[in-house]
Amino acid sequence: MIVEMIEGSSFVSNCYIVGSEKSGIGMVVDPSTRLRNILRATRRLELSISIVVVTHTHPDHVGSLTQVVEATEAEFLVHEREEISGLMQSLGRVVGMFQGGDLRRLPRPDRILRDGDVIKIGELEFSVIYTPGHTAGGICLYGHGILFSGDTLFYQGVGRTDMPGMSHSRLMNSIVKTLMSLPDETKVYPGHGPSTTIGWERNYNPFVREWLRSGR
Repeated sequence: MIVEMIEGSSFVSNCYIVGSEKSGIGMVVDPSTRLRNILRATRRLELSISIVVVTHTHPDHVGSLTQVVEATEAEFLVHEREEISGLMQSLGRVVGMFQGGDLRRLPRPDRILRDGDVIKIGELEFSVIYTPGHTAGGICLYGHGILFSGDTLFYQGVGRTDMPGMSHSRLMNSIVKTLMSLPDETKVYPGHGPSTTIGWERNYNPFVREWLRSGR
């Protein structure tokens, strides 16, 4: 399996190229970087992108979404409860200027995701895990010992919950009751910052430890 991270050019968000070496089919998770960076990586990796999926629709994670979908003719997948608010649209116009995209005309989803759905790329399969809190429709993708955690879980951190529509209690419940049930060795690829593991975060993430101590 191929996993390559490309750091977003303006907001330090992680974009991931995931693919099957056997079939040559791939997907883009959170197209936060410029289109040319993504296409350069897919050509080098010899992957044909069939799916573009976003863990949530904050502007720093969808900066080149429209361009990538149009250039690759891939399917666009997003959770059924995710939406672009008026505030996010305003921020999106600013992000779009930096990223070279246009967030005022996001593509219509080709497939609406729900908790437990499976995304297939070649012989690879990733399960959709619904993890609300940072946004109403935030998701993670899990498969083959890997978790793409978006802005739900970071290396010794968690997603912010200080804006309208966010909820710290929902986020922490998503993390503690769902993600912490995964095997310790699960490799976590977050939306920002370095990779980590579930075991490390269970033992050393201050937000997780505090929530567990509180017994909530």
